[in-house]
Amino acid sequence: MNVRRAVLVACCLLLWPAGLLSAAGPPNFDRPVSGRPILVCYGDSITAGLGLPDGEAYPDFLQKLLDERGYAYKVINQGTSGATSKDALDGLPYVLRLHPAVVIVEFGGNDGLRGLPVDQTRSNLDQVLAGLEKAHVKILLAGITLPPDYGQDYILSFDKIFLNLAAKHHIAVVPMLYKDLVHVPGTIQGDGIHPTAKGSAIIAGTLFPVLKPLLHKGP
Repeated sequence: MNVRRAVLVACCLLLWPAGLLSAAGPPNFDRPVSGRPILVCYGDSITAGLGLPDGEAYPDFLQKLLDERGYAYKVINQGTSGATSKDALDGLPYVLRLHPAVVIVEFGGNDGLRGLPVDQTRSNLDQVLAGLEKAHVKILLAGITLPPDYGQDYILSFDKIFLNLAAKHHIAVVPMLYKDLVHVPGTIQGDGIHPTAKGSAIIAGTLFPVLKPLLHKGP
């Protein structure tokens, strides 16, 4: 795999139209689903599973990992193709209505692909993280990068968003969500960007070790 394709693969998102941040859910979220703590995967097309059959997005594989290892969490997929960091901020009240114990935040790629100001993306994500913290939610921030033709200065500034915000908020972070699949055959769909089911499974495996310290076992 050449360097250009590897970086393109690491860039998770296409500029697909952003719709509502989730399908309509039950009107009352006063209690966790089935009495289990909620883990929300909050992101864009990589989280939503664009181009994949139902059950093959990374949140589905993460649910399997948690079940196999005895973590009694209910994973809820709140991913929307094309969503930006501004969409993430706008949709935060809905996510908080789920009363999550943990949220994986995976946004920013569409901002970068559209060439939006880095300060704008950072500010939006900062507010998302602050809102989750205020609600006493544990957070894992998932980062990405951009293709090389966006220019070294812009890319470096963009890449720093995730590590800087993680340091500011003292939260867990995976700076490059695709780090374990870029050289693995059969992990990327024909668009060269979105993961296959195999790729989604690898992403779940990448997230789990960083996520594990945020989880607990037992009743």
